[in-house]
Amino acid sequence: MIQRLLAREQFRFLLVGGVNTVVGYALFVVFELLFGQYLLSLYLSYAVAVPLAFFLHRRFTFRVSGTVVADFTRFVGVYLVSLAVNTVVLPALVELLHLPPLVAQAVSVVVTTVISYVGHKWFSFRRARPTA
Repeated sequence: MIQRLLAREQFRFLLVGGVNTVVGYALFVVFELLFGQYLLSLYLSYAVAVPLAFFLHRRFTFRVSGTVVADFTRFVGVYLVSLAVNTVVLPALVELLHLPPLVAQAVSVVVTTVISYVGHKWFSFRRARPTA
């Protein structure tokens, strides 16, 4: 059963994404408690979580090899899109809806996870299909 689940890329993405989301959110909480500035906390948590996510997704989720620099560049590009969306959504939830930053970031994670999967699947780790 576990072998079959691990054979599915979507499951591996959810597993790695779950680990990375927990790490990223925990970092956000720590930075928020330390600094009390939710955007600074967001940027610092991304700075730590992105390299971890790259390593885990590259090796475990998508199981690709070669072109590390190109993969990392594309990977960071996807995360910059997620970060841009998060930079809009987080303040909107905090300032307009008056959600506490920790709750607002938890909501933002749902949106950025979808962006992340699609971007990494079709851009970051995309490989040309072998020609017959």
